[in-house]
Amino acid sequence: MKNTMINLLQKYICGDASDDEKMKVIRWINASQENRREYMALRKIYDIQLWNDAANEEKPLKLSSSKNRMNIIYREALKLVAVFALAFGVFQLLHFSSNDELQSVYTPEGQRAELTLADGTKVWLNAKSKLTYPTNFNGRSRDVVLDGEGYFSVTKNEKKPFIVHTKQYDIRVVGTEFNVMAYQQSGFFETSLIRGAVQVVTPHSVVYKLSPNRKIYSQNGKLYEEDIKYFDHFLWRKGLICFNNESVADIIKKMEIYYDVTIIVKNNALLNNRYTGKFRMKEGVEHVLKVLQLKHRFKYIKDEEENIITII
Repeated sequence: MKNTMINLLQKYICGDASDDEKMKVIRWINASQENRREYMALRKIYDIQLWNDAANEEKPLKLSSSKNRMNIIYREALKLVAVFALAFGVFQLLHFSSNDELQSVYTPEGQRAELTLADGTKVWLNAKSKLTYPTNFNGRSRDVVLDGEGYFSVTKNEKKPFIVHTKQYDIRVVGTEFNVMAYQQSGFFETSLIRGAVQVVTPHSVVYKLSPNRKIYSQNGKLYEEDIKYFDHFLWRKGLICFNNESVADIIKKMEIYYDVTIIVKNNALLNNRYTGKFRMKEGVEHVLKVLQLKHRFKYIKDEEENIITII
């Protein structure tokens, strides 16, 4: 791996890369399975060092630009590639389909990405999200598949609707701007309409029409509609995680998704407390927990090998 790519990976992992640099990293990771393993090895070493530094009450680690330091990290990464790949199951990271007409982009935990589709539609992907889309929209509709959270600014084309397929529901639009949260692992679904119009279609072909500044979400297998009350949530596109009077239980669920970590809470009294605030995604899950500690008294311990945090 060339030093220029090592430096670029540093910036990406630390959350300091520009949008152009992020796309360069994504393309590099997509280029080969070996690149994916090397990325995850570097990422794992960075995470371990962050946790170790936090335990020693030091400042969060910033990967040094020192060539010697990076060479050491890189050599250690190569030794641990197999272990980390098995532990994280990441061989599908940024996987491109063998079908030349389809491709997929996956954003790792703590990261986000922006891309433009063939029709000019802009898509922002939140952490741990995967978008599958065709190189060109040649059919009667513009179909993409989303697992995770995405913000779409769709180029208008009344003759060719744009359809976002998720595990539970489909979102059909012509030209509009909306946010979709549909992580398969959580089973939760939510579509928020910023402008234009969308239709949410159930597996039984029941159609729900949504008006601007309204959202529709699933709960216990049913769909509910209400006004969007907190637009700051969509600032995740700029790397901000925002909470508005949300319970600690809901905050923890989001942290588990965004950072691919398991959080076990033994202090149940903590779960019903509510919090309003903003965090930069690159600051990590432990930063969020430390801020919550300022308002609510609790302790937590970490299992670095299993990537589990236990709140006591």
